[in-house]
Amino acid sequence: MRRVTLAITQMASQNDWKKNCDKAESLVRAAVAEGAQLVLLQELFDADYFCIEQHARFLSQAVELDRHPTVKRFAALAKEIGVVLPISVFERAGQAHYNTTVIADADGRQLGFYRKSHIPDGRGYQEKFYFSPGDTGFKVWETAVGTLGLGICWDQWFPECARAMALMGAEFLLYPTAIGSEPPNPAYDSSSHWQNVMRGHAAANIMPVLASNRVGRETAPDGRSDIFYGRSFIADFQGEKLQEMDRAEEGYRLQSFDLDEIGALRRSWGLFRDRRPEIYGALMTLDGRTRRDG
Repeated sequence: MRRVTLAITQMASQNDWKKNCDKAESLVRAAVAEGAQLVLLQELFDADYFCIEQHARFLSQAVELDRHPTVKRFAALAKEIGVVLPISVFERAGQAHYNTTVIADADGRQLGFYRKSHIPDGRGYQEKFYFSPGDTGFKVWETAVGTLGLGICWDQWFPECARAMALMGAEFLLYPTAIGSEPPNPAYDSSSHWQNVMRGHAAANIMPVLASNRVGRETAPDGRSDIFYGRSFIADFQGEKLQEMDRAEEGYRLQSFDLDEIGALRRSWGLFRDRRPEIYGALMTLDGRTRRDG
């Protein structure tokens, strides 16, 4: 038996680094006080969501990882209270900018980082202006609580991302997120679709999935705004929701899992044994045509 307790968080962020980090730290400390061994914070929690529109001045907020104040602060927190923390930040690397998550283990060591692979570009979510597509590839990390895989927001819509991390040995999947209203169609609520896609990853790969989203209305300098719908959740290895937050609350939820028991079940199903990668050529193309299609 290898039982671990994992936590999600949910909060509203604003254009104030210290207030955001203070709030995030208080949620982490509270979750750990109740037994959490890993706490997932939302995407870019240390700032407001500056990607609603294109404003070049926000590029100055990116910082190199080795001197990033958010990474330093939360890696130190991980060491102090013995918790695994994925730390989502706006990274500068030379002339490039990335949406990056650093993995801090329970002893504060930085195990590595992942740069967001899939970058959205649409009204309200104009991330291609700010972020280059990640160059790290999908990754997993062996931490004090088990082997985790992590994708960032838009990555969560791609089953290839989840399956790749599962094949690499992930025991659970994490998705820090910033998603809400759909400006092209304000009447459309995508929150159930959002949850169901990730619940499918849990069921298809037989492993828990955690997603942490933000809440509240955030407004760009030109007056356009997004309303983030929260609904952060934890799903089990069958895709069943075990924990869920509402559309406005700030707080956290915990759930315990026996990773050895789930791992044994995953192996027994034969989903990975019966894969046929030699016939999945269409997945290596954009148009679905393999080479012999002509």
